[in-house]
Amino acid sequence: MKTYRWIALSVIMATTVGCAQITSVKPGTALTTVEKQFGAPTTLCAGPDGTKRAIWSQQPMGQYAFATNVDAQSRVSEFEQILTDRAFNQLGQGVWTPEQVRCAFGPPESINKVGLPSNLKIVWSYRYRQSDVWNSLMYVFFGTDGKVVTEHYPGPDPMYMYDRIRFF
Repeated sequence: MKTYRWIALSVIMATTVGCAQITSVKPGTALTTVEKQFGAPTTLCAGPDGTKRAIWSQQPMGQYAFATNVDAQSRVSEFEQILTDRAFNQLGQGVWTPEQVRCAFGPPESINKVGLPSNLKIVWSYRYRQSDVWNSLMYVFFGTDGKVVTEHYPGPDPMYMYDRIRFF
């Protein structure tokens, strides 16, 4: 019996140690080194001063995206999880274009149009964990011309609501 416990414990420890997380990458690491381990970023945006913003996103099905800034020497800064309430609250400050939203949060889970034909709005949805607990979507609305964010708010993620549907 002790042998089986030891084997089980060894397997668990080996699989846990073998899982690298992008947030454990040390600032100053070369972008090419990060790409070798985690693949190419899903979004890479150029900054005005020769820097870049790189995002590794789990969209459309995952609830996390991690971003870092890359300096002119292609070295990364600290990684941060960007699909959070605190990060989305930035959308309420200033004017946000679609390109700025994509460079801040990565690609959306989906892009849809809602409203009456005379007042269609474009909505980008981001799957995330609201308050680090609730399976949610952040809805980012762009005006009828699709050029600037007009509002944003979270809502429940329908993908996780199947257990609430009851049939007779």
